[in-house]
Amino acid sequence: MSKCITNNLSESQDQQSASLAAKDLLAHAMTPVYRVINGVLVVAVFMVVGLWLSGNGTNAGAFDLARILVPDEARNIVWSNGFGMLEQYKAKNDSPTQMADSEIAAVIYSNKLNPIPTGLNSAKQQTVALLMPSVGQIQVKSISHLADRIPTSKIDPQALDSNLMGSIQNQRAVADFFEKKYKLDRAKIEEYVSNTILVAKEVNIDPVLLLAVISVESNFNPTTKSHAGAEGLMQVMTSVHKDKYELYGGTTEAVKPEVNIRVGAYILKYLIATAGSLRNGLKYYVGAANAEHDGGYADKVLAERNRLISLCQTGSTNRFSLNGKDVRS
Repeated sequence: MSKCITNNLSESQDQQSASLAAKDLLAHAMTPVYRVINGVLVVAVFMVVGLWLSGNGTNAGAFDLARILVPDEARNIVWSNGFGMLEQYKAKNDSPTQMADSEIAAVIYSNKLNPIPTGLNSAKQQTVALLMPSVGQIQVKSISHLADRIPTSKIDPQALDSNLMGSIQNQRAVADFFEKKYKLDRAKIEEYVSNTILVAKEVNIDPVLLLAVISVESNFNPTTKSHAGAEGLMQVMTSVHKDKYELYGGTTEAVKPEVNIRVGAYILKYLIATAGSLRNGLKYYVGAANAEHDGGYADKVLAERNRLISLCQTGSTNRFSLNGKDVRS
């Protein structure tokens, strides 16, 4: 009897041992699968967090989902507080550096210059190529805390940066074009072009579009004032938008290029988002929102924009080849 019981116990132990061995084998075999699943989950979490933090940087539906899951205010707190602490740490530990390329301006939008460090303001530390690098050193408050509130998904893709003006050669070609067209002082036109590129990065709008608007509105004359009260390069209605000029010390600063272009660029972006298209946004900008026609204003701006685009594209092509031969310069 005891021998039978012993045999049964032995068989039971053997079965348990076999079962444990099978479980161990299965667990060992599934380990790579679990690692892959965990990796996918981690990547997914980082992607969602990244999309949430970057906000409305694209038209992709994932960004919209991220904005629905967590409100913009929470993202703003993360950007302003988190990057504010990072900047304080870097200020204590980093030594100042200088850039080797004289045509590159380090453009810093500092919290000290911006009384409302919301959105991506405190994180906007960019390196921008400018025809006149000294423009990037002008201390002027950013308007990106307003511009960042406008969802990029509502902006006509034609109004977004085509990156044509990222090339110094293209900037020089555009400056040449306007210098000859309006008989302008070379230093001034380089200043206006550089300011426009800088502001376009800040507001997230196409600098070629801004340059076309300035060309049509004021012929690059910053002192131009219309009978209706529009002033500066972008011909902004000072009395209507005086609240925006308070950020820069009041309406007395309205004709300053670095101020006028910022306010005008923000207004234009807002109107494009409100009107639903680039053409309608231009119609709103010229004050013809309730009119049947805009007097050909949008056509003029778009024609000038197309001329600049063609000029940049031709310049880029000629830079690399002529009659099939490399002519890099």
